[in-house]
Amino acid sequence: MTNILILGGGNGKTGRRIAQRLRAAGRPVRTASRASGDIRIDLGDPATWAPALDGVTAAYVMEPSLQSDAEGRERIPRFVAEAVAAGVRRLVLLTASGVDQIDDHPLKAAEQAVRGSGVNWTILRPDWFAQNFSEGPWLPGVLAGTLALPTGDGRVPFIDAEDIAEVAAAALTEDRHNGQIYQLTGPRAIGFGEATDLIGKAAGRTVRYVDVAPEVFVERQVGFGVPPEVASLLAGVLVAVRDGGGTEVSGDVERALGRRPRSFEDYVTETAAAGHWH
Repeated sequence: MTNILILGGGNGKTGRRIAQRLRAAGRPVRTASRASGDIRIDLGDPATWAPALDGVTAAYVMEPSLQSDAEGRERIPRFVAEAVAAGVRRLVLLTASGVDQIDDHPLKAAEQAVRGSGVNWTILRPDWFAQNFSEGPWLPGVLAGTLALPTGDGRVPFIDAEDIAEVAAAALTEDRHNGQIYQLTGPRAIGFGEATDLIGKAAGRTVRYVDVAPEVFVERQVGFGVPPEVASLLAGVLVAVRDGGGTEVSGDVERALGRRPRSFEDYVTETAAAGHWH
């Protein structure tokens, strides 16, 4: 019987990696998302929840898109309540770095719902994904040769999605992670200029980082079809990097897995070899 549900398990950066690990270990897994996976689920459509939760005892929960309005921020808490009522007894929630430091963070209600669910839980708070450069929002800029963000000289301990997936897979199947909040970072913090230099050298192309004003970033995001309120939210998080937020390196990957996290250099080498930047 399928007993582990992975939201975003079809093509999500973390979800698909978690599913691959669990299936390789012989674990019964059901992947779910709006457009791919074993079953369709839409967090905005509660009618799709029950079929996805049928027979599930553990679930990996994540918000596929930041919600700027109060109603949107409640959809994970409502999903968590339905999951527990359906028989889920272990929840692993992906949120983000800084949830505990920002009163109106869009994922704060999700964390509170999981912690108060009455079942076993683990919360993962990763810093910026290294994979944002290769399969996320920064890839178009990397491919165009110029990555423009309002992050100034701020530094980030980029975390490899492979490490996030390994911690999540362990938390879904091992009791020792119950009640843990893991702040997931890479082994060192680097600036966006150094990151793009490393990528350019490994890919054999010119890639440069350009600091832009927050309002310019917002205007460009809106031009790409991002809702203005979401674009402003993203800009605020990036400006926090410029202001020195997100630079603290955590030892929680090693605490969870018994090994150090993968370095950004290792990520770049493997990603370039796989041809993602050609």
